[in-house]
Amino acid sequence: MTYTARLILFAPREENAEQMAAVLSAAFKGGRIDAVIIPLPDGDERTQINFVKALVPVVHEAGAVLLIVDAFEMVARTGADGVHLSSPARVIEATAAMRRIDRSVGVGGLKARHDAMEAAELGADYVMFGEIRPDGSVPTLSMVLERAEWWAELFNTPCVAFASEEAHIAPLVATGAEFIGLGAESFHHPDGIGAVIGRALAIIAQTPAPQRDE
Repeated sequence: MTYTARLILFAPREENAEQMAAVLSAAFKGGRIDAVIIPLPDGDERTQINFVKALVPVVHEAGAVLLIVDAFEMVARTGADGVHLSSPARVIEATAAMRRIDRSVGVGGLKARHDAMEAAELGADYVMFGEIRPDGSVPTLSMVLERAEWWAELFNTPCVAFASEEAHIAPLVATGAEFIGLGAESFHHPDGIGAVIGRALAIIAQTPAPQRDE
């Protein structure tokens, strides 16, 4: 069975909901994005909830889902579709909470193969490899390729392979990863985020992906 990898957009931290909504609208004009991951702004809980509530309609209108970073306790109150955990430390709590309200859980910050396998066993809906680390460093392409290819060959839980550069998209698609993640550099590209999304989708469409057994 052939398949086409899909896009997940990892937004940078933004304090102004109107500004973020405008940028996301521009991104969606570039083509289909399946999910948007949003870090919460600084501020109190009410500020954060209102921030997410302002973005949910923008994302849903485009046919995508919105996940918030780490704060799974706020998912139900914001209308978000789930949580993206930046580390697997609270995956047991998050999966239990999200299952009760039929929301999704994704897990990043996976330093070892065992961490990824354990997250999937505990009910994560996807695992992410290759995202920018908290200290700002970026995993090497070879490291992300190795991890994504290993995962895609052996496991049914979907994998997000994070592309820190446009040139990385095609080789990551070729691993068999179900999703390609794009991050903050896409938002700051001089061509505009819509153009970045359009090019990424074109690369995905032109890159042969491995066939999967049904």
